[in-house]
Parts: sequence; structure tokens; C-alpha cells
Amino acid sequence: MALTSKRAAFFDVDNTLVRGSTLYFLGRGMYQRGFFTNADISRFVVANIRFRMTGTEKKEVIEKFQNAATDFIGGHAVDDIKKIGEEIYDEFVSPKLWQGTFEIAKSHLDKGEEVWLVTAAPQDMANIIAQRLGLTGALGSKAHIENGIYTGSLDGKLLHGAEKAIAIQGLAKEHGFDLEDCYSYSDSHNDIPLLQAVGHPCAINPDAVLRIRALAEGWPIHDFRRARFLNRLLGPAVSRLAALATLLTPRKR
Repeated sequence: MALTSKRAAFFDVDNTLVRGSTLYFLGRGMYQRGFFTNADISRFVVANIRFRMTGTEKKEVIEKFQNAATDFIGGHAVDDIKKIGEEIYDEFVSPKLWQGTFEIAKSHLDKGEEVWLVTAAPQDMANIIAQRLGLTGALGSKAHIENGIYTGSLDGKLLHGAEKAIAIQGLAKEHGFDLEDCYSYSDSHNDIPLLQAVGHPCAINPDAVLRIRALAEGWPIHDFRRARFLNRLLGPAVSRLAALATLLTPRKR
């Protein structure tokens, strides 16, 4: 009898599992606790918004955001930030969970499959979310640490775009997953490499570009947004736009 390959499901976090940005929640919580000034949080928020609005993979845009994402925790103790992260999970993240997405994740766990978060958010925050939800683990952007203190720089690359696909490919080798038998979930077209890296990609609360791609490829689409009635109204128009998918590179298997 042939052995069944190990199977996993990989979930993006922001706007897929959680309504909003976990990195923003972390920054907001730290600001409320007096860790930095109005100017600090303003620079971070502007960088975050620009990064998310551009929808670009340009190196200079990614570098600006990753600098903003790590600089604000620089000089703080890892243990202190972890404690704050747990408080912020309870205060901001937990109330913003998409219950529908969590139920999908739980269904994978119930079938004995592993569930991993894959996010550009800090690794430590991603770990907290995974632990609180009883998931298998998390892959996130790693902040550099020296002597128990964050230096304010990244240890490696921001886990964004194609880097997510690279990360789960490495995890698959380490854990013995057959990616053709695995699942991935995301809301963003920036995560198309993550979705293409597995045999069962799914879109959750998709942006316009990802919706078009998912329709063209026949990927399942889940929409848990309260404004999903707008998506139903726009659905016919979006379906017609799917014809533009011929301009996109089709998924080759």
C-alpha cells in the first residue's frame, strides 16, 4: 500500500485571516503604550499604506516598507515586544478574525493536515497568532536580534510576493510535504506565487486582480466581507473582465 504524502494548508494573514494589517495593529499598540511618537507612527502608517496601495514588486518600494516595518521595534527587548504582542492579539487581532477563514483552517486540522501562516508580518507576531489559534506554525519576516534586543533591521528578506513561495518550498522539503497535494489561501494578487506553488490554490476576500485570475484559473473563491453584496453586484462585470486573463500568464502544470 502506497504511503500518503503529508499535506498542509498555507494561509496569508492580513485580510485573509484577519481584517486589516497585523503590523499596523502592532504599531498602534506600541504607540498607545508610549513606545514612540506621533511622527514615528505617522511614518510607519504612510509606508504601510503606500506599500499596500501600490500593488508593486518594485525593490525600492519593498525596501522602504521593510525599513519602516523593522525600524520601529529597533532597540526594544524581544521579551517585551512578545508580551506586548500577546496583549495586542487579544485587543486588536482576535476581534478582527474572519471566522469563515478560521473554520477553513480548522477543517484542515480536523483532517490531520498541518496549517501554516505565511505572512510579511513579523515572525514573532505570526507565531503568537498561530499559537493562539492552535495552528501548526507560522512563517513571517524575521527581525534581526542581538543579545535579546531587536536591532531594527531584517534578518533576511521581507516575506512578500515570491518570497512566500520560496519559503513554503523550503518548508515542504523540511517537513516532507508534497506541494501538489497542498492548499494555499490569500486575498492579494501579490500572493499569486504562493497560490501557484501548490496544487490547490484558493482566493479569500480577493482583490480585483486576484478575483480575475481566480475566475480564469477556476480557483475556489471565498468572500467573507460584510460588503460581499457589492461583489455580487459587480460579479457579472468582473466575470466579463475575466476575458482579460488571456493577458496574464496562465498557470502551467
